Amino acid sequence: MRNIKALGAITLSLALAACDMAPKYVRPVLPVPATSPQGPAYGAADGAAIVPADTAWRDFFTDARLTRVIETALANNRDLRVTLANVEQARAQYKVQRADLLPTVAAGGNATYQDSPFSLAGSGRTDIYQAQVGISAWEIDLFGRVRNLSKAAQEQYFASVETRNAAQTALVAEVANAWLTMAADQERLRIARDLEAAFGKTLELNRARFAKGIASELEVRQAQTSYDAARSTIAETLTLVAQDQNALNLLAGTTVAASDLPDALPPAGATIDNLPADIASDVLLRRPDIAAAEHQLRSANANIGAARAAFFPNISLTAAFGSLSLGLSNLFGSGSQFWSVAPSASLPIFDFGKNKGNLAYAKATYDAMLATYEKSVQTGFREVADALARRGTMSQQLEAQTSQRDAARVAYTLSDARFRAGVDPFLTTLDSQRALSTAEQSLLATRLTRATNMVELYRAMGGGLK
Repeated sequence: MRNIKALGAITLSLALAACDMAPKYVRPVLPVPATSPQGPAYGAADGAAIVPADTAWRDFFTDARLTRVIETALANNRDLRVTLANVEQARAQYKVQRADLLPTVAAGGNATYQDSPFSLAGSGRTDIYQAQVGISAWEIDLFGRVRNLSKAAQEQYFASVETRNAAQTALVAEVANAWLTMAADQERLRIARDLEAAFGKTLELNRARFAKGIASELEVRQAQTSYDAARSTIAETLTLVAQDQNALNLLAGTTVAASDLPDALPPAGATIDNLPADIASDVLLRRPDIAAAEHQLRSANANIGAARAAFFPNISLTAAFGSLSLGLSNLFGSGSQFWSVAPSASLPIFDFGKNKGNLAYAKATYDAMLATYEKSVQTGFREVADALARRGTMSQQLEAQTSQRDAARVAYTLSDARFRAGVDPFLTTLDSQRALSTAEQSLLATRLTRATNMVELYRAMGGGLK
């Protein structure tokens, strides 16, 4: 027994002092500029900016209805459930791989009954009973093969966690954008109905003037064209609103309550405004998709160590301690104990390039993961830069289109009054109607773009996880 304990202590010491054949991991230099771009398209932030990655989505979104819809989606979205299951799969695989670091201890027993005429005993019948506890072919990880495989599985698990986090941030942004799109389409429907009412009155006026011989049939047909265009827009927008609601229900994983659906874009906005106007590139490392790519890179680095260790001897240990007896009643009696220890070693000599191929594959996989990581960083940098560029010019665009809409509304009012007074022809009023309709739609589209840009900038900077 003392010999087994001594052997176990020696074996454990050897395992703890094992070599690590994996290359030392060094985080790659970020393949992007140190800071976000500067230029005429990039504005400056007003006041102290928040840190998106440290700002909970419940604090970022200011509309209570939208917050409830996002909360529902996080609890019920089926794609997010798939990523959660993937995390549990990776966790289980890591536990399985990590178990190889320690010996598997198993207990067993067997009985052998035989009858032979050549038995040295008094009779030909021999009964042998055996019970034992032991380990079988446990690999003593002197060169780090098993530890690197375990580390690779651990990094895969970490990557799955970050992938799940990335799925959450994407879902939060997607739900917010779908909700805002529905809000804009509800406003578009209201605008179309207002225009239909206005164009309808103009059409009735032209019909009355035509009946009295004051207006021509051409003016009636022109008024009819504008009125029918408004009716068509209403029908199209009704379809869009219904489709928006269907999309929102799919993202939420259930039917969204009517009280949580938007009726228009919130006048004060659906988010807080004080996002950064520029960032240092290392902030991108807090994005979960980039963190997942780095864990994949670390896993590939550990697999190189496992592939290198395969070139060195494989040392394993089989040991057992138990009791052996010719009678069941004496199986655990004095003098029936036995033990055995069987270390073994094997060294590959001729494998016809198998280990070299595995090492080459591990290195190529690392190179692919490195390129994937760098591409993830570059993609994140581009997304932030695009969102900042859109944000930097949005205020001027919104101001200009608001002024354009107001001017078009006044122009329509004046031209309609002059037409009714017989000063201007109907064609002037028709042009004013169309200009007002275009200005209303353009302003609404810009307001929607501004709202979704805030959501995208928040997501691109790593927000949406907390």
